[in-house]
Amino acid sequence: MYNEKLRSDKEIVVSKDGSTTLYSKEFDEHYHSTKDGALYESLEKYVKPSFFFKSDKNKLTILDICFGLGYNTFATLYYIKKNNLKTKVHIISPEFDEELVRSLDSFDFPLEFEELKPIIRELSKNYYYEDEQFKIEIIIGDARDSIIKLHSHTIDIVYQDAFSPKQNPLLWTKEWFSEIRAVCKDDAILTTYSTAASIRLGLYENGFYIFIHRAKDIRYSTIASLKMLDREEYVDMELKKVRNPTAKSMRDFEVYKSLK
Repeated sequence: MYNEKLRSDKEIVVSKDGSTTLYSKEFDEHYHSTKDGALYESLEKYVKPSFFFKSDKNKLTILDICFGLGYNTFATLYYIKKNNLKTKVHIISPEFDEELVRSLDSFDFPLEFEELKPIIRELSKNYYYEDEQFKIEIIIGDARDSIIKLHSHTIDIVYQDAFSPKQNPLLWTKEWFSEIRAVCKDDAILTTYSTAASIRLGLYENGFYIFIHRAKDIRYSTIASLKMLDREEYVDMELKKVRNPTAKSMRDFEVYKSLK
């Protein structure tokens, strides 16, 4: 599934909104949706819906799966600064591609991130940044190993943005979502681009309510919440199971079996 020989083999791609992303030959996928736009996708599928439902919080701890180019993390900081929010944010993000993190200081990020250059530079060198409002920790290593080291019931928001279930299945199984549930607060929410029934079932089987998130000029996505939400389109997973009895969540043992 992982191929270190191909890890550094990436191509620069300009996405629909003009922001730059990468294509990974190791995973045969882009880091972001080229149709939705790298920056626009981060803002509309992850940051905005998360902060809408956590607007009453003055402190937030965010788990960003996985760091990659850092768009979700940097879009979070950009959103806070643009809207003059006083929210203090602690972002924790696993990432196994150390070389990629090291290269971020020279990556062609959008102008919206210009003010964040000192933060990007510090993260690319030390995988850590902290000031009075922001604390960011990049944990180098496999996310499955990193998540079990986190303290239980500390996470307010999860950005579930790993490579696709087809290409990186171990970060989309029922067992993976169980690990995520263990570190989440009881009112945590998770945002993800995936709308697959198997992924929604894996979340639902770990106690998450499932919702459809829609935004202008972008494909719909998923919000999973441990509390019922207003103002989002609720997905009745029990009804979905009745209508599609063959649907099932992804499981670790099936993934490992397929890799043999």
